[in-house]
Amino acid sequence: MMCAMTKQLLALAFGLSLMTACAAPAPAPVDTTADQTAIKEVTTTWFKAYNSGDAATGAALYAEDAVLMPPHAPVTNGRAAIQAFLAKDSAGTKAAGLTLVNGAETAGVNGDWGWNSGAYTVVDGSGKVVDSGSYLSVSRKVDGKWLYVRDTYNSDQPMPAPPAK
Repeated sequence: MMCAMTKQLLALAFGLSLMTACAAPAPAPVDTTADQTAIKEVTTTWFKAYNSGDAATGAALYAEDAVLMPPHAPVTNGRAAIQAFLAKDSAGTKAAGLTLVNGAETAGVNGDWGWNSGAYTVVDGSGKVVDSGSYLSVSRKVDGKWLYVRDTYNSDQPMPAPPAK
């Protein structure tokens, strides 16, 4: 004759084995290679647009409510303000004879969210590196298109010295 405690333990073990047998298998890994490539292509387009002074194309890569956090400048909120910033900043860079060059980068995707981070250099007309830095962009996929929602980059160089008084 089985004691009450033994019956309870057997019932518990049976219940646990049923739950384990009925548990859903782990989801198959999702191949995000195409989305990672698309995010990197957005970054390539950004560099081309910036270097050519095409602020409209550059700004179109951002969501309407995106935030741009450039070095040594105030945070810029919204696509229209980002376009104005890119127009002024890229014109100054171009007038100085400088070009931004994208370096090694990596991207990742989780559902409709993605990120891209990498390194960049700034070269003068002779190809000499005059600055370098890194960037991190967070993107969201909207209607099949990856758009920046947060974008920041920073220089590896120290802050410029304050002007002499």
